[in-house]
Amino acid sequence: MKRAIDESLKVMNDVPVGAIIVKDGVILSSCHNRKEELNDVTAHAEILAIRDAAQKLGRWRLDDCEMYVTLEPCPMCAWAIMQARIRTLYFGSYDTQYGGFSALHLDKTANSNIKIYGGIKEDECDKLLERFFKNIR
Repeated sequence: MKRAIDESLKVMNDVPVGAIIVKDGVILSSCHNRKEELNDVTAHAEILAIRDAAQKLGRWRLDDCEMYVTLEPCPMCAWAIMQARIRTLYFGSYDTQYGGFSALHLDKTANSNIKIYGGIKEDECDKLLERFFKNIR
């Protein structure tokens, strides 16, 4: 999770979210939110990380991979994570309103076998988000 947090610090004008994808203990992909930078509504850290890892592996099925992300994935990202068949998801901050897993329980509706662990370094991830939203308000 430390590497995902480090990646989130690279964000310039967006919600500070970082995501990494790991296969066999090796980081395949490390990305951060770039929605504002790229003017692309799909440029969330998780989507970019999935694209990058899939390209590196030459396949879209990432069933032997794990993802670490600083904020619980939104519904779009949660669905993409499940569609990519990522084996395990670890996330920091919970999104009690829009979280694809804790709030909307998409994993229950998709017949997914994904293992999900939330609250990893939650305080540190929460502080990143709090600072960002405090500064824009």
